[in-house]
This record gives sequence, C-alpha cells and structure tokens, in this order.
Amino acid sequence: MNILGNLLKLSSELNNPVNYFLNLKDNDYHVNNFIGKKISISFQGEINCIACGRKTNKSFSQGYCFPCFTTLPETDQGVIRPELNRAHEGISRNMDWSKKHDLIDHYVYLSVTSGVKVGVTRHTQIPTRWIDQGAEYAIKLAITPYRQLAGLIEVELKAYLNDKTNWRKMLSGSVNEEPDLLGLKDEYAGYLPEEYQEFISDDDEITQIIYPVLKYPAKIKSINLEKTPEFTGMLMGIKGQYLLFDDGSVFNIRKHNGFLVEIEVK
Repeated sequence: MNILGNLLKLSSELNNPVNYFLNLKDNDYHVNNFIGKKISISFQGEINCIACGRKTNKSFSQGYCFPCFTTLPETDQGVIRPELNRAHEGISRNMDWSKKHDLIDHYVYLSVTSGVKVGVTRHTQIPTRWIDQGAEYAIKLAITPYRQLAGLIEVELKAYLNDKTNWRKMLSGSVNEEPDLLGLKDEYAGYLPEEYQEFISDDDEITQIIYPVLKYPAKIKSINLEKTPEFTGMLMGIKGQYLLFDDGSVFNIRKHNGFLVEIEVK
C-alpha cells in the first residue's frame, strides 16, 4: 500500500486499545492495522500550511505558515497559555471563532503521562486531548464557563504539579500501577483559593486509556524528516501522536503537520 499526502495529526477513538486513524487525501487509514508491518516514510521536500495550503519553508506552531501563525485565532497566545485568553472580555483575533472554542465549558484535569500533570482543555476535546498527550489515566478536576478561568486555576496548580509531559519517559513504557487520582483530585482541589472552589467538578470518573503497543523502545531516537527524509522500520505501536518502531525510533506525526510524504506499508 502506498499513500501520498500532507500529514495531519492522528485522529483517535477511545477503545481498548485506542483506535488511531491517519487522514491523507481525504481518506482515513486505520493505523492500528499497520502494527507489526514494515513502514517506509519518505518526505517529498514540501511543507504546506494546514490552514491555507500555501507552501512554506518553515512550519510554525505545528503546521502553520508564518502569516497564518500571526493572524489566526487558533495560534493566538491565549490558546497556548489559557490564562492569557481574553475572549470573555471581547478581545480576540476572531470573536466568532472564540465563541465556539474559548467561550465554552473548559475542564482543568489531572492526567498520568510521564507522571501526574495538570492540564486544560475544551469539553469537546475529552478524551481526545488525553489520548494526544499519551495519558494512561485522567480525571476532571474543575469545570469553568470560559478558557481563561480554567487557565487561572491551572496556574494555581502549577505550584504543585507539572503541566508538561516528559515525552521520552511517556514513550518508555506503561504506568506500573494505577495512581489514586481521586485522592489527588481532593488534595489539589484543597490547595485552590476559595474563589475557585465553586468550579470543582463533581465528576469523579477515572478514565483509563490503553494504547496499541506491542513493545516499547528501550532507547528512544526521534525522527526528524528535515534531517532524515527517508525512514523504514517495523511499526511496534502508537502512543499519543507517536509511531513507535522496532529499532527504538519514534515519529511524532503532529510535529510534522503539513509535510508532504509518501508512506509505504509492506
């Protein structure tokens, strides 16, 4: 099977294990079916903006050309840093976009990736956000009516928790035992100032996420298509947005959004 097209991040479906899909040329390919097979990835030397399609020498914010990066609402600093979002004040690059993406319910959550971390996501992005980060367990901590408020709660919790994932540790194996996320939720919720207590979520469900991985790499080597434009390996699994290969190489699909590639599955 040969597939040619511009990469976009893997879409996913919560299942046991997660189902992953690669969209190229308007076709969805069930990537789980590629596990155990040899895959060749060849960069065709062209990067296209995932928003406007124009050719770009450099990709910004995982797939955008510079003009789109500096003008689109989805690349604004208030998306990357929710505490800086000002859509609730009527300040946005595009208020129509913000009404659909910023001025809606957001969750502050705890998840277990390389360790326990805190994060923020739209209610429409659960469990997709957790899967994209390679989380194995997750629980909702707070729910807010707009993005900036969730960001402020996250900032409070950053004093006690990491908000980043150590991707190398996340890809080195599974969590040995289930953490007491409910107990941790109660603990960290107690650290929040009184003004945020009303937003604590009463949803105490713990979501477990199992990934389609035959074998985790012992020593991780990251593939960068601009430095290594051609690569072949046996696909051993998928976790987060990473393809894991038999020689320890890992390929971050999302990092290569917009790259024109040919993929051969043997």
